[in-house]
Amino acid sequence: MAAPYVKLNNGLRIPALGLGTYQANLAGECAKVVKNAIDVGYRHFDCAFIYGNEKEIGEAFQEKLKDGTVKREELYITTKLWNNCHRPDRVVDACKKSLNNFGLSYVDLYLIHWPCGYDSQEGDDIFPSKFTLSSYSFVDTWKEMEKCVKLGLTKSIGISNFNHEQIERLLKHAEIKPVVNQIEVHPNLNQKKLIAFCKERNIEIVAYSPFGAPSRPWAKPNDPVVRLDDPTFVNIGKKYGKTSAQVILRYLVDIGTIPIPKSTNKERLKLNIDIFDFKLTPDEIAIIDKYDCNGRICSAEEMKNHPEYPFNLEY
Repeated sequence: MAAPYVKLNNGLRIPALGLGTYQANLAGECAKVVKNAIDVGYRHFDCAFIYGNEKEIGEAFQEKLKDGTVKREELYITTKLWNNCHRPDRVVDACKKSLNNFGLSYVDLYLIHWPCGYDSQEGDDIFPSKFTLSSYSFVDTWKEMEKCVKLGLTKSIGISNFNHEQIERLLKHAEIKPVVNQIEVHPNLNQKKLIAFCKERNIEIVAYSPFGAPSRPWAKPNDPVVRLDDPTFVNIGKKYGKTSAQVILRYLVDIGTIPIPKSTNKERLKLNIDIFDFKLTPDEIAIIDKYDCNGRICSAEEMKNHPEYPFNLEY
């Protein structure tokens, strides 16, 4: 089983579904998951420096490259610049550090993880207690992201968690256009306005937390939940011989996103990528649309006082 490809605005291609690797950091677990995913057909892997597992993921890649299961050009590897490295003189070095972690000479996609840069004396505080205005903005950071492309450290660059005003500001100054905006998307937060805005500018949407991140440690009792036992998802699934999870992932594909579900279970890995042999009807999409309640679960409340906090706007 393999995912089809989506063409990006720079002419390169990205698989239409990938494996998310957030919270996959138990010793040995992450490498096993990545190797299993490659074995069942995954070629798109979404990573980030802040997840703390780039080295282990890199070891899994190296093993599968060495045994001939895949070639490097068949893998699509994304990683992300963390907030403490937005200062222009830190960006290229941060990318090189991730490459060293993976044991690779390039990644396929390098993202600015958040529009919120952390300003600290040396830039080494992962989560500083204070956010202070800096003499640079994410536009300055982007110029160095473009340098990463020119140096051959990454094939493409993009953004994550940017709102429409921030994207508009970036596009006014960008020499190299972002190919994707990675954002939270699931039935409780379908992000249709931001998806449409990005599509109009030929920016693809990568959808993280497609099931609403049920295992997130910061969950609150009254948070909206994406329920896999919901009769709507179950009944639609029965029609197509699919699970509720597969219906949700197909919904995300049908509304124009590239989902990156995470699973540590090999059978669920197989099911999650097995969604390209059916398509929801417009009526079924409209039914699932009604679940949207602006139920954001990754609100990044620790950044709320940051001047670039992205979620003060509707989209």
